[in-house]
Amino acid sequence: MEQGFKELLLKCQGSHSLPRQFYTSEILYKMDIEHYWNHSWIWVGHVSQIPKAGDFFVFDYGYESVIVARDKNKNVNAFLNVCRHRGSRVCIKKSGNTRVFACPYHAWTYELSGNLRAAREMGDDFDKAEYSLKKVNLRIFHGLIFICISNNPPNIDKGLFQLETLVEPFEFENLKIVHSQNYPVSANWKLALENYMECYHCAPAHLEYSKSHSLKDPSSANIELKKCMLKKSIQVGLSDDELQINSLGSKDEEMDFYFSRYPLFQGYQTGSKSGKKLAPLLGKLKDFDGGTTDMQIGILNNFLCYSDHVIGYRFIPRSIQLTDIEVIWMVRSDAEEGLDYNLQDLTWLWHCTSQDDERIIGLNQKGVNSDHYVPGPLSNMEWGIKAFHAGYIKQLVSQTNLN
Repeated sequence: MEQGFKELLLKCQGSHSLPRQFYTSEILYKMDIEHYWNHSWIWVGHVSQIPKAGDFFVFDYGYESVIVARDKNKNVNAFLNVCRHRGSRVCIKKSGNTRVFACPYHAWTYELSGNLRAAREMGDDFDKAEYSLKKVNLRIFHGLIFICISNNPPNIDKGLFQLETLVEPFEFENLKIVHSQNYPVSANWKLALENYMECYHCAPAHLEYSKSHSLKDPSSANIELKKCMLKKSIQVGLSDDELQINSLGSKDEEMDFYFSRYPLFQGYQTGSKSGKKLAPLLGKLKDFDGGTTDMQIGILNNFLCYSDHVIGYRFIPRSIQLTDIEVIWMVRSDAEEGLDYNLQDLTWLWHCTSQDDERIIGLNQKGVNSDHYVPGPLSNMEWGIKAFHAGYIKQLVSQTNLN
């Protein structure tokens, strides 16, 4: 495989889509999970999901499963959902509250901290301390929970530090998840992610989105429109600064970060059908500024921050050509459904947009599966895909010792 992979890399052109095998090869899919996903920080949830001691949820991707739990001391822990006895999944519920985690196979029982509490008939010389559930790296950034299962995770802290002042007015720590929905698409996870990384397709494929979001056409996001938004941004309590950290070609940066606010069209306060507000203003914001923020914390973790709600996007690999597009809607924690927001109105835009994506990404995979598919040139509006491809290949090469 090593020689074949090297030959495949030679076919990659930074200005074109990837060769067919990257979306169709079972071997490359396994490499994606082992060498890309397992060495990346992944956004798995929000602290509001586990407010009490004993609360937990499970996050799965590829072949992996991670338990995130709050222990009796109110600390948040993350560990692999793999029993230290013979490897069974320990926790089979997606979320809940528990005093301990008991393996359903042979009843090895673990504390909320992951420490092994009990294991029957293991002999006098058995040391329980050596068989805790394997810890997973965890960071909490303003309430957002990130995990990485690598023994040598990339440095996330430097980029998060630079994001601090930019996100502070939104008070992400005071959000709550009010809805999440999966949109299963019969396509490789890279095609799903690539679709999110560009808005070249937005005007022809997302008619509802394009009515309100200037990103669908760079020429429409004119200087005056953005100037007006940035002036209002400062007035309402937002920074007019942006952040773009590109790890490619840098010895100091190990992750990509992106934070940029762009204007909505005139008459739109937020991402709603009517243009009017959907929920109470977030955090310390004093008013709407007529814009929204694209935020990226590592390539895999994408957020869209309106003034009154936040959308989180994940593209979770389930198999070589099955991906869950998971969309998460968050509002301020004290907002009440039916009084402060209507769930159908809140989710309307990105439900429509995600249904569009299901269709177009599935069609993309069907075409790529053809023996006659040849990688085509990327447009100027697809610069995000170029950056993703470069970082993705760099990581595969470094993790497989082919450099």
